[in-house]
Amino acid sequence: MADILENYPLWAALVAIGLAQFVKIPLHFLASKSWQWSLLFSTGGMPSSHSSAVTALSTAVGIREGFASSAFAISAIIGIIVMFDAAGVRRHAGMQAEVLNKLVDEFNHLLEGMKTFKVQPRQEKAKKLKELLGHQPIEVFMGGWLGIIIALLVYLFFA
Repeated sequence: MADILENYPLWAALVAIGLAQFVKIPLHFLASKSWQWSLLFSTGGMPSSHSSAVTALSTAVGIREGFASSAFAISAIIGIIVMFDAAGVRRHAGMQAEVLNKLVDEFNHLLEGMKTFKVQPRQEKAKKLKELLGHQPIEVFMGGWLGIIIALLVYLFFA
């Protein structure tokens, strides 16, 4: 158990996730003038906590094991894949969810209009899909920089 408490790469990544998630709340407030505390546990948004985590992990592994080590290479490649996925596949899945939610709303509106008919269709309410899944490239970029900075700051506690 004591080994986990001394695992600098692990703590750098965890702190990066926590700080990136927390920063989303005041950034959202500045943009919308409303507090949305649920952002603390949600995906998507500025900055990318996924990017922060993987860059903090890779930076910490590079500092601890060396930037020429196999461990750094593994963490860097996994980090690149995660960041690419956050800005690509997950972002497009969110865009598809937005379109599907609009179709469901329009279908429900159509069903409401059909209530004047004698035969009423069975109406099922569809649960809205989560639209904020991925990230804009700038959110991934800023999350990446945040992760590097956090890894360097956390290093001060482990050095």
